[in-house]
Amino acid sequence: MDAAGPLGQAVLDALGELPRSALTPSAQPHQDSVRTARSAATKAAIAAGTLALPMGPLGWLTVLPEMVTVWRIQARLVADIAALHGRTQGLTKEELLYCMFRHSAGQLVRDLVVRVGERSLVRTATLHALRLVAQRIGASLARAVAGKSLARWLPVAGAVGIGAYAFWDTRQVAATATELFATEVVVEALPDAARTTQRVR
Repeated sequence: MDAAGPLGQAVLDALGELPRSALTPSAQPHQDSVRTARSAATKAAIAAGTLALPMGPLGWLTVLPEMVTVWRIQARLVADIAALHGRTQGLTKEELLYCMFRHSAGQLVRDLVVRVGERSLVRTATLHALRLVAQRIGASLARAVAGKSLARWLPVAGAVGIGAYAFWDTRQVAATATELFATEVVVEALPDAARTTQRVR
């Protein structure tokens, strides 16, 4: 069965309700981001490892919930890092997709955020364009799903490996978010909207 479609939809569903952080701007955003990332990575590892414990066919049913759970933890982490860096407005789906998948699907999200000197330009995409990006991300993750399914046949060791990967993956998301929000972020209007940009902090 082709997993690209369901995975792409799962990506969009996980980002359906954009997270808002309860954190306030920090005087030392980099250090606080590192601590926040460590905590989120630990949560992601525990959640992924726990959901990976069921074996065999039953374990297959937990693959997608495991991935969605980790994505939601990562989305919250991106919002927290943005807040620590002084971002006072809500995040965009483009920023979340970029931060969460740049390290694993860089070619697919590279056009969503462009670095221009000391600024980062976020290119707002139409819903159709976002769906296409999500579908392509889903296709790139299909191989990972196969690996996670095989790991369900390895008692304990498979769960430990999946938890370790979730920890590493979440730290990569944090690194991208820290790099992005350390710059001035400019959100570009849709191409068919007014030709204006919105600076956000």
